[in-house]
Amino acid sequence: MSLDTARMVQMANAIRALSMDAVQAANSGHPGMPMGMADVATVLWSDYLKHDPAAPKWADRDRFVLSAGHGSMLIYSLLHLSGYAQPTIEDIRNFRQLGSPCAGHPENFLLDGVESTTGPLGQGLAMAVGMAMAERHLNAEFGQDIVDHRTWVVAGDGCLMEGINHEAIGLAGHLKLGRMIVLWDDNNITIDGSTDLSTSEDIKARYEATGWHVASCDGHDFDDIRRAIDEAVADERPSLVACRTVIGKGSPNKQGTSATHGAPLGEDEIAAARKVLGWDAKPFEIPDQVLADWRGTAERGAKAHADWETRFAGHAQKREFERRMAGELPKGFSLDNYIQSLMKEPVKVATRKASEMALAQINAKLPETIGGSADLTGSNNTKAGGIGPFTADDYSGRYVYWGIREFGMAAAMNGMALHGGVIPYGGTFLVFTDYCRAAIRLSALQQQRVIYVMTHDSIGLGEDGPTHQPIEHVQSLRMMPNLLVMRPADAVETAECWEIALRQTDRPTVLALSRQNLPQVRNAPDETGMSSKGAYRLKKAGAKRQVVLVASGSEVHIALEAAAALEKQGVGADVVSMVCTALFDEQDAGYRADLLPADALKVSVEAGTTFGWERYVGSDGLTIGIDRFGASAPAEDLYRKFGLAADAIVPQIMNKLNG
Repeated sequence: MSLDTARMVQMANAIRALSMDAVQAANSGHPGMPMGMADVATVLWSDYLKHDPAAPKWADRDRFVLSAGHGSMLIYSLLHLSGYAQPTIEDIRNFRQLGSPCAGHPENFLLDGVESTTGPLGQGLAMAVGMAMAERHLNAEFGQDIVDHRTWVVAGDGCLMEGINHEAIGLAGHLKLGRMIVLWDDNNITIDGSTDLSTSEDIKARYEATGWHVASCDGHDFDDIRRAIDEAVADERPSLVACRTVIGKGSPNKQGTSATHGAPLGEDEIAAARKVLGWDAKPFEIPDQVLADWRGTAERGAKAHADWETRFAGHAQKREFERRMAGELPKGFSLDNYIQSLMKEPVKVATRKASEMALAQINAKLPETIGGSADLTGSNNTKAGGIGPFTADDYSGRYVYWGIREFGMAAAMNGMALHGGVIPYGGTFLVFTDYCRAAIRLSALQQQRVIYVMTHDSIGLGEDGPTHQPIEHVQSLRMMPNLLVMRPADAVETAECWEIALRQTDRPTVLALSRQNLPQVRNAPDETGMSSKGAYRLKKAGAKRQVVLVASGSEVHIALEAAAALEKQGVGADVVSMVCTALFDEQDAGYRADLLPADALKVSVEAGTTFGWERYVGSDGLTIGIDRFGASAPAEDLYRKFGLAADAIVPQIMNKLNG
């Protein structure tokens, strides 16, 4: 699309007007960024972005990520003006109000065209790295004819300051993700004021040092913006385009200051800005010619989409590509035969090893899985099934060496899942979920199938000591909405957990896996799929039931030993394996009451904090665990020290029973 400058100016001013008006109506929001980046966005959507508002889920569309999500009115304006079904002008009028899809920060599940939930600064850019990785992988798998698009990012100073930015750009540069372009809103302003208050680094030099191409432009000069973007498109490296802008551009008394960053401009200033911009339309009204020019920007993408559909119709791998992009598992996919083989020949292995064994089956059956580890491949056991490395020389590889970038890995996996066509999983130690937590939270919020393989899940890791021994981590993750936290007890449960995780299309999973070897506690061939209900009765009381032992993971076999000792004393004891509290909580009341009956003493056993277990054992139950940090010693010694052994558990139960 090629329009004269005057019409382009008015198109950009439409973004400014909508942003001013919406923030003012809400009495809340960030008008400065969309006003400052309006010119850059207008050029991008008019001349470069490949998208079709009539088909927002088109697989080969460009991905546009507003990493600086506080400036959400930028993307809401762009979507409305260019012709997406939503947001409507009424949605924009109700910006930040209950029921409007125009939330304070963009949410991927509320609006088509919002590729990712953004707002926690830096994560949008890091997710875009994952999108760019997925694009290159699918391009290598299916060819240029049906996978050939770019990933565009609008980022602010905050995105570039956050630590995750270092992780993300280092990986993108190393992998030479040349179809990723970041448009930096270089306005020298943060909430507190000038960036000089907090930073003096040479950002462009930092990007160059990590293998990026860097260009600069006047962010209010359409021709200069095009020149810089053309340079970025032509370069084989990922690109940063430093767009020098004025925050709040058009606000005569506040532009260029932090006063426009996070607060409404005020009625008087908006009236003055309208005069400066030559914008005569009433609030939330767009002149016919301006709206026609904006709707015209969709024509290029609509044609590209039509041409793509023609190519795709005759593509040899059409059905497979559709299956993967739909997120559907292959027909007949199951681990049942593998699980039955474990029943016939039980194994005593760590659940991290059991995970590797399951992955050998999974990766052979599911070509869409992409695995990896944050520099702990040999410890996480995440490389299995013959998959090769994903590198700048071979994007068809399915194993990512993430380096020591736990947060960056987790965020990029979100981007992969959001892009579609792949199922990402990645590993590190469970204690380092603290580094990943903000991205895990976005996995859950965005309803994405991301699988976190978190090994070394307790004091059972032994000699590495308190810094590496998770105490509060499993329970803190269990508190997170829309997240499955699974702690399997043996190889059978581990395989079941993997299949459950793979079948979740709208929520992520954390697999908490042991370092130490564990005996196989499930050997009955007819007991299949038991983990799917979150918890199940592993052992039924022999004598009259007085006790129910509830345990997870590596403590299940200890609970079985304690139950056997109780039975010798005439005390009937059930053992319940609590694989996943979230799945158990989803079962009906009858099932839950049957497993955890009111007429029995309920005892939880887990090598972690006891906090929260009272939900299941009641205020009159026993919670056996660890409410302090661990120690450095062999695992067996630590379990004895902290009372996680049958001979320490049974006396506590007997004392409780005897009053």
